[in-house]
Amino acid sequence: MNDKQIYIGLFGFGTVGKGLYDVLKKIDPDNVHLVKVCVRNVAKHQQQAPELEFTSEADDIFADPRVNFIVELIDDADAAYAIVKRALTAGYPVVSGNKKMLAAHLPEMIELQKQHDTALLYDASACGSIPVIRNLEEYYDNDLLISVKGILNGSSNFILSKIFNEGMTYDAALALAQKLGFAESDPTLDIGGWDSVFKLIIITMHAFGVYVPSNEIFTFGIGNMNEHDIQFAVEKRRRIKLVGWAEKVAHNRLILSVMPHLLSKQKYIYSVEDEFNGVVIKGLFYYKQFMFGQGAGGFPTGSAVLSDITAQLYDYRYEYKKLLSSHKPVFTNDHRLRVYYRYDTPHDLNLLNFTNISESYYSDSFKYVVGEVSLQELHDRAQELRNAPVFLSLYPHD
Repeated sequence: MNDKQIYIGLFGFGTVGKGLYDVLKKIDPDNVHLVKVCVRNVAKHQQQAPELEFTSEADDIFADPRVNFIVELIDDADAAYAIVKRALTAGYPVVSGNKKMLAAHLPEMIELQKQHDTALLYDASACGSIPVIRNLEEYYDNDLLISVKGILNGSSNFILSKIFNEGMTYDAALALAQKLGFAESDPTLDIGGWDSVFKLIIITMHAFGVYVPSNEIFTFGIGNMNEHDIQFAVEKRRRIKLVGWAEKVAHNRLILSVMPHLLSKQKYIYSVEDEFNGVVIKGLFYYKQFMFGQGAGGFPTGSAVLSDITAQLYDYRYEYKKLLSSHKPVFTNDHRLRVYYRYDTPHDLNLLNFTNISESYYSDSFKYVVGEVSLQELHDRAQELRNAPVFLSLYPHD
């Protein structure tokens, strides 16, 4: 029996923070206690949980002698950075759910853990209820890993599921996702691919021991998709999914991207629906393994946060074994991909230099090409592509 007791100072009481509270209230663990919660609006949240102690001052959490564990579950990445850095520097073990902050500061966070001999856990930040980071740390802790590919954002996947399964328009599916709480009133982070790229950065560090900042990764979301792109996918018996992808290619190079993929039925993630996430891990000798679970919602993510918390009952911490590997791949955008590219004007077409064009179509209302393009060129032209009336999707050869 483990006699260790965890007394939590919690920052944030939104969807995930409230979800963690509800999970704790339901299971009532003997050795995990929620002591105090820091929020902006004390009066609002005090009504939700009258028995909890709330404060609007971070200093009140750090000054409380009962608190021996910090959980950070707020939206503001800059504030999350300040909280987590302060906690680690003071020697508190920390659980964080802020993927944007982690993606921007992960190397520093790793160093802070070493300097102050404490732990930062964040499995819940990557794929909701899927324990992908801990599996990469413990089971895939060797150099046999080839790729990690998956649906990392439940909100965009919910929208795409409604479009392809129920024939909803993009706007109607987005509105429904917002109504149900799967998408924010400003859904840019989800549909633009940014939420996915933050998660991909974190996953890549644990999968390959390589840190790649977001501005070096080609990121293109589903916001420009229209009925012609949907029609193209249906006619080809495929579905469009927003996919985060990290893969070792020839000469020990590593490519990363977040972009739509035109997926055929034989792909595992083709059938991942609604707000669920799915991650496919491919290895040199074990081929493919598939992890599946809810990627959005208070209860699934709150449960994942609790799993990170209870791991500290046994002093668990990430070892970042891949960082020490002598066979770490080298990140590159020097790679060619086959893509479907829908455009409006000759200027839009000339944004990219296509080779090996295998298919093209031209009419007044719908124009596209299927051909190969450099990932580096996609990266260099990313902002222009996002702002132009174009849509592109990886189009695998299967």
